[in-house]
Amino acid sequence: MTGAAVTAATGSLTHTDVLESEAVHILREVAGEFERPVLLFSGGKDSVVMLHLALKAFAPAPLPFALLHVDTGHNFPEVLAYRDRVVARHGLRLHIASVQDYIDRGVLRERPDGTRNPLQTLPLLDAITGGGFDAVFGGGRRDEEKARAKERVFSLRDEFGTWDPRRQRPELWQLYNGRHLPGEHVRVFPLSNWTELDVWQYIAQERIELPAIYFAHEREVFLRSGMWLAPGEWGGPRDGEPVERRRVRYRTVGDMSCTGAVLSEAARVDEVIAEITASRLTERGATRADDRLSEAAMEDRKREGYF
Repeated sequence: MTGAAVTAATGSLTHTDVLESEAVHILREVAGEFERPVLLFSGGKDSVVMLHLALKAFAPAPLPFALLHVDTGHNFPEVLAYRDRVVARHGLRLHIASVQDYIDRGVLRERPDGTRNPLQTLPLLDAITGGGFDAVFGGGRRDEEKARAKERVFSLRDEFGTWDPRRQRPELWQLYNGRHLPGEHVRVFPLSNWTELDVWQYIAQERIELPAIYFAHEREVFLRSGMWLAPGEWGGPRDGEPVERRRVRYRTVGDMSCTGAVLSEAARVDEVIAEITASRLTERGATRADDRLSEAAMEDRKREGYF
């Protein structure tokens, strides 16, 4: 029984209950309508919440679809360890698409700036095609970035995996159109109507375990373009970028080369919620260097097939 069902019995629904109910409905709709869905799972908080919702949606039955992670090779070790623990705990199937494999085979080249986030698109599209996946769950939210605000809950991708905002379909009364031609697939975003604050409030309500990287801890970092980045084999730091030991946490996690930490003392979920409530910057705007490459950086990548 979902949280929404419990509170409905008492005659009241909280905002979080409504969001949970909507997400569960979307997950079940996809499972019933598509032949081979897959859920993107990186160990980041949005994918953790999405997996938690999926496990609740189909309990006590096992999850009716597998997980997929595009591993850049520069992911935070703590997050990868968390990912593997969760997969083992619930007996889940995990497919891993490795950017490093594509680099080793000469299919992709390292970028001069060291970031591999833009290199994820080809391994992702190949994994979708190779796995025969016709629906792919993603944890994208409309409050993250303006290109993602253009996305519907069901987002049609053509046979090349590309996205055309002009092909977006109306979604009145929570009616979703999953029709697609052979070779096409649909990206599905159950957390579309959630905000970063909603995600954290749900984490608090459900007592969901997260990687420790989301809470304040001491870490070696260096400052580049106003962002605290972690040193690593990807090419940081450069000359003139001294490494310092600071107390930080991460609002979002991804490739180490472009994911910045924020200075923070928030070591508990309630402290993180208070910190987010007072913030005036979105998590991607504050901590993702790859979104600063241009005004339309995210939209350009999405058109090519990125999430």
